[in-house]
Parts: sequence; structure tokens; C-alpha cells
Amino acid sequence: MSAVARNNVTVIGRDTGPAIVFSHGFGCDQHMWRFVTDRFVDEYRVVLFDHVGSGGSDLSAYRPERYASLHGYAEDVLEILAELDLRDVVFVGHSVSAMIGVLAAAAEPSRFSRLVLVGPSPRYLDDEDYRGGFTRPDIDELLESLDSNYLGWSAAMAPVIMGNPDRPELGTELVNSFCRTDPAIARQFARVTFLSDNRLDLSKVTVPSLILQCTDDVIAPAEVGDYVHRNLPNSSLVVLKATGHCPNLSAPEETSDAIHAFLRNN
Repeated sequence: MSAVARNNVTVIGRDTGPAIVFSHGFGCDQHMWRFVTDRFVDEYRVVLFDHVGSGGSDLSAYRPERYASLHGYAEDVLEILAELDLRDVVFVGHSVSAMIGVLAAAAEPSRFSRLVLVGPSPRYLDDEDYRGGFTRPDIDELLESLDSNYLGWSAAMAPVIMGNPDRPELGTELVNSFCRTDPAIARQFARVTFLSDNRLDLSKVTVPSLILQCTDDVIAPAEVGDYVHRNLPNSSLVVLKATGHCPNLSAPEETSDAIHAFLRNN
């Protein structure tokens, strides 16, 4: 099966424009970008897709051995770009997809012109002088809860991840998105996500990169954004007023404005 079919690729916008690829985070799908992509379709060829196991992707294509690390997802990105014959793309990755983009750009830099990393974290676990935001007992408890009751975990965790308790509809949307994801695949993706360590991969990226750091983000705290900025060559850091971990939903205008400003100046 082609990568375009496997990953439910959607291409919209200006056919002759430069390509911008949007990649979603854990428990989400391409639909989560709808408020952001509206701002790019007049100028860009907008490419959206679902990671295998999410959204409208082909679940039969899921192979635990391929997706035992984020490299499998990065390979999917590169296969999509190859099939669409795209080079010099702008890659916008949210949450875990930020590191997927880092891995893809490090492997085939000619495919990319710029990276936009929304709420990135190269490692979620604390480690000596590195603060990722979670201790090992934190992660073990999170994964055990996810294993024992995925729907209950989704209902409890999604609003915390989203933040913005004064806008409960946002948390509800994320809960619903989590609950549409195959639980078995979600469990493995969560392990791969929360136990990954991509700190050494940051130095391998050569293209200009924008880090979008949210305020009060429980998944990727401010120290993590600062770390990525210090260790990612040719990067710039913008701290958004948006709170929580999903500014593509909670603050799409601010997110789009920051991306547009970066693309104009780099």
C-alpha cells in the first residue's frame, strides 16, 4: 500500500504553492489542524495526514516492530514526501510529532526547508540536570492507568493536557479524539512517546526551526522549550500566551500568526 493511502493523506490549498506539512500529536488526527490550516491554504500547498493507528489511517498497516520507536513514524513522513515528490517543505509538528519531524529532517535534510515545533519535548523523563517534567514513577503510573482503563484515562487526562478549564469544550474534543483511537495502538504509541529520548538528535538538524512554547503546559514545561532552543541549531523560540498543550485548538490565530512571522523572516 502507498504511504499516501496508508496515512490518509489530504492535500489542499494552492497547487503551485510551497508545501507545508502538518503532523498531529498523540491521540489526535489531521482534523486537529483545521483552524490553523485555514490561514495557509491561499498561499501554500497544505499536506495533512494521520499517523498509522490514528484517524482515517489504515489500521491494518500497523506493525508493532516498525512503530517501536519514533523512527518508524519519521520513515512514514519521508515516504509521504517521496510519493508526493516534495522537497523544501515546511514541516509543522505538534507534541510528539515535533520529534518525528526532527528525526525525518536529520535523516533527509533536502526534503525540508524549515521546521515548526509546537510544544516539543525530546525527553519527557527527568534525567540528572535535565527536567523533562515527569519522574519515572509518574510515567509508570500514567502507563499503568492507560493499560488498565484507556477510556477512563482519556476522560481524566485529556482535559489536563488541553488546559483551559474555562473552555471545557476543548477538553471534550480531545477526550473524544483519544477515544476514537484504537486502545491497543494508543498504549504502544504512549510508551514510545513518553519513554523516548531524542536529545542527541536535536544537533543533527540543519534547517531553520521555530519552537512554539505554550504557557502552563503540563506535558512540555517551559524548561523543555528552553532546552530545545539551546540544543537545536539555528532555532528561535516564541513563548505563546496560549495555555495548555494544544494551541492549534485553543489559540489557532496566535499559532498561525507566529508561524507566518517565522516563514516571512526565515
